[in-house]
Amino acid sequence: MSVKECDHHKGKKRKNFQRVFWCIVVFLFLVLLAILLIWAILRPTKPTFTLQDVTVYAFNATVANFLTSSFQVTLISRNPNDHIGVYYDRLETYVTYQSQQVTFRTSIPPTYQGHKEVNVWSPFVYGTNVPVAPFNFQGLSQNQAAGTVLITVRANGRVRWKVGTFISGRYHLYVRCPAFISFGARTNGIVVGENAVKFQIIQRCSVSV
Repeated sequence: MSVKECDHHKGKKRKNFQRVFWCIVVFLFLVLLAILLIWAILRPTKPTFTLQDVTVYAFNATVANFLTSSFQVTLISRNPNDHIGVYYDRLETYVTYQSQQVTFRTSIPPTYQGHKEVNVWSPFVYGTNVPVAPFNFQGLSQNQAAGTVLITVRANGRVRWKVGTFISGRYHLYVRCPAFISFGARTNGIVVGENAVKFQIIQRCSVSV
């Protein structure tokens, strides 16, 4: 076989490889384009969260720069989408004061939320002798003595969207729910059990994805 014929066969194989390569590229491009078009038409909307109530079982800031607290919070999540489901792969809730975390994190079991579906979670969040920054502790002590403390119930996690059989990658979810709790004779809560006070909040939470 001559050198010319060998070069001819090599050139033919190279052209065939290029055709296959570009066919794959075009196919993947069309698939991604179809997914993006479907996504744009459906226009996914992030879930909404509402803080329904907070039950305070303990709130002790008598030891300098330490806080012991125990809460039960009720969070209502709603999926507003008609054709998109939401996978909550991981969701943790906790309480902060002046942006400082003052309880441990409590995990909510992973779940799937269908179209227009509503989920209600009532986790317990607590912290025993949690260190509080001195400047925050001073404000916390003053607020408690005045009878009202503003806390923030937070829920952080990861979600995925489900459109038909397509499931997206994971997205970070951040939920922030401010809540006022009061103490002493000025309390506007409902006494439940021993030394526990339930506050009806009904507060719409800010949600970012």
